[in-house]
Amino acid sequence: RLGAISSPLRNRFGVIHRLDFYENEEIEKILHRSSKILEIPIDSAGAKIISCSSRRTPRVANRLLKRVRDFTQVKNAEKITESLARQALENLEIDELGLEPTDRHILTTIAEKFAGGPVGIQTLAAATMEEIETIEDVYEPYLLQIGFLARTPRGRVVTEQAYKHLGISCNKENLNNKLF
Repeated sequence: RLGAISSPLRNRFGVIHRLDFYENEEIEKILHRSSKILEIPIDSAGAKIISCSSRRTPRVANRLLKRVRDFTQVKNAEKITESLARQALENLEIDELGLEPTDRHILTTIAEKFAGGPVGIQTLAAATMEEIETIEDVYEPYLLQIGFLARTPRGRVVTEQAYKHLGISCNKENLNNKLF
């Protein structure tokens, strides 16, 4: 976190780069390479399913690959296929966008208990039984990046995209008033 470094120290760095997320195709290549290292074949469709759920992050993709490999071995299958990847991720409660149960819990808490928000971080932490730092550092960045959560001066607000993904109905007029 660049903002945590003082300006004089930050100015001593020769170059400051901003890293972007990987594209799904790049993650798929990483998964094919990792599957060879793990000695478990994977087909292109299986790699695509895992890639879509990886949050565009190689570390997450490799973690998911290991869990899908375990599932595949328990099923006595020779290869990770699309079907096995879907089943494994479903068992892990990870959806096609990489949302895990806690991500969905945070979003549904805001949507249902707080009428979509805005809700302050302390209140959200108490309602979800998560630490403030965990919400801010672990869950919020991805939810913001995919456009499911908005941070306003008054607090966190669930977006229309999140409502659609979760299958929860929302009042669009009320939602627009909360965002601005």
